[in-house]
Amino acid sequence: MAIDVQHVLSDTGPIAQALDGYEPRPQQQRMAGRVEQALGEQGRLLVEAGTGVGKTFAYLLPALQRITDHNERVVISTHTISLQEQLIQRDIPLLRRVLPEPFKATLVKGRGNYISVRRLALATKRRSTLFADAAAQDSLVQIQEWAYETTDGSLATLPQIDRRSIWDRVQSDAANCMGRNCPTYDKCFYQAARREMARSDLLICNHALFFSDLALRAQGASLLPPYDHVILDEAHQVEDVACDHFGRELSEGRVRHLLGALHHNRTGRGFLATLRLKGESSTKIERTAEHVRIVGDVTDQFFRDLDVHRCFRAPASGRVTEPDIVENTLTPVMRELSLLLKELRKRVEQEADAYELNAYAERALSIAKDAEILIEQAIPDCVYWLEQAGGRSAGRGSGGGRGGRPRVRFVCAPVDVAPILRERLFGQEAGIVLTSATLTTGSGDDEDDQAGFSHLMGRLGCEESDTLQLGSPFDHASQVELYVDDSMPEPASPDYVEQLTPRIVEHVGATDGGAFVLFTSYATMGRVVEQVRPILQAAGHAVYVQGEDGSRSTILDGFRNDERAVLFGTQSFWQGVDVRGQSLRNVIITRLPFDPPDRPLTQARAERIALDGGSAFMQDQLPRAVIRFKQGFGRLIRSAADTGRVVVLDPRILRKRYGRFFLRALPDGVEVRRTGPPTPPFQAGL
Repeated sequence: MAIDVQHVLSDTGPIAQALDGYEPRPQQQRMAGRVEQALGEQGRLLVEAGTGVGKTFAYLLPALQRITDHNERVVISTHTISLQEQLIQRDIPLLRRVLPEPFKATLVKGRGNYISVRRLALATKRRSTLFADAAAQDSLVQIQEWAYETTDGSLATLPQIDRRSIWDRVQSDAANCMGRNCPTYDKCFYQAARREMARSDLLICNHALFFSDLALRAQGASLLPPYDHVILDEAHQVEDVACDHFGRELSEGRVRHLLGALHHNRTGRGFLATLRLKGESSTKIERTAEHVRIVGDVTDQFFRDLDVHRCFRAPASGRVTEPDIVENTLTPVMRELSLLLKELRKRVEQEADAYELNAYAERALSIAKDAEILIEQAIPDCVYWLEQAGGRSAGRGSGGGRGGRPRVRFVCAPVDVAPILRERLFGQEAGIVLTSATLTTGSGDDEDDQAGFSHLMGRLGCEESDTLQLGSPFDHASQVELYVDDSMPEPASPDYVEQLTPRIVEHVGATDGGAFVLFTSYATMGRVVEQVRPILQAAGHAVYVQGEDGSRSTILDGFRNDERAVLFGTQSFWQGVDVRGQSLRNVIITRLPFDPPDRPLTQARAERIALDGGSAFMQDQLPRAVIRFKQGFGRLIRSAADTGRVVVLDPRILRKRYGRFFLRALPDGVEVRRTGPPTPPFQAGL
């Protein structure tokens, strides 16, 4: 029986019969019709669907129509785990119950997310030789106990362990997979997942896996099976994820992890210590272990040289504008290490060790290639830069690595990912839909406003796409109070942080907590939290700070469970966070979310636009900031029952001419309420 998408979404359809209080939404039906058309014509469609439109059903139903009526396969990619869980645990099961035709949906994860039963057994047998300390061995025991109970062998279900790095020793890995020769092939969780994927019509994955697959397809390989259509939800993240996967990076931590796994210099433990050769002495093993020590010394000097360049020769952004900034001593010794490991592979007694050595050899060769590409700047149209490991900007000379220096990452990314996506994604013979609550620089209240999509279309290389802009069905005019403090100094002012702090305290007090305080910089957030935390805690508010009080999910859970809590966050808390009800009734935006002007990618994009005679601010920096601002504003209202305030503590939204672009992007009817300095004393309102 064919799926009638509009009927399924109607007030007399099967969803209405299954859900109490279901009300059809015209925006949802409009979106579903356009997605249905795009998939049927193998077209390209961009849809901005405001919060409350119900976009997941609006694309799931047309996808299932292609599956059940036309025997096609559809990939749905999201950026966040929470949306994948919503699809797999809630939306898809509901549609499976109410639709007449069966279909099979699977959550697809990367291979490294699965335990290898064979590798776990091998590591357990050799743990006293492999691992240098008791904590590492204890973590292995925890993994072993979990492995006896798990039904899917997935990292997502593994309890917290002390040494997360131990997972590397037991995860499934393509380079050391024995295939059908593996004695545990029939028990292999990854192979079971692959078989499940091959039998499935609807594949759910994340953007990282999707773009890894896209990059592999250019080399004749793939992670995903052939598909007929792809739907990218949370598509405002597509450009950033694509940049990551079509660039390169080399970190000191990555190199050290490989060397430590092979041979620990102080204890002599590691994988090499577990090997036995066929009828030979251990001389070749000892020679390889000695080479690992040599590579360690070279690694230290190589990254020390890079850090010296970062600290004393590169601009503050860490940008590298010319090749060969240091001598590439790492590539030759890594190539030699790869050859030595392959030589051992031919001589080991146990077949399983040969596969392990192959994996280590491939990793050494990959490091050698990445170092060569980065030092020589071998990939054209990329921007190259050095940064402290972890990605946060840090003061020069800050500690953290050997000899008190920070560990360093060398990174490159495409300045413009559009040509790559135009060829590899939008050049496919497939229906392609991109959707998000924020794709445009407009308010979303004009379905035919294509101009708002122009920035995204240019950045992704999908200029010929159809577009649809759907505003939220929520009544933001009555649900949201928007306060703008035009008495604040501008962010560049030396007393900005000093003036910011009492205003945050007052606005938190006005709603008795239940507040997100959003920043654009960890440094600013840290300075403010240092002053504000004791005041808020003294008033009985639980305070959660990103990067200090646990994982993102941990602090979100704590926030949701305490209606007076206050959460301080940057970057990831501007988007992809869904807190409904009274727990979140106040969103404080401390600064308009422009990218740092000295960020290497921002600089390179600005230079490219200037060469073409354009304005980088108007064509790139402002649209990005407006879209991110819409994301931050959108954290507040997640349901028709939500109410609260959004507070903007950056006066530029009223003082600067470009401020009107931020205000125009807000839902219709939301009025600005001007507010001034806080009422003394400092703790007023608490």
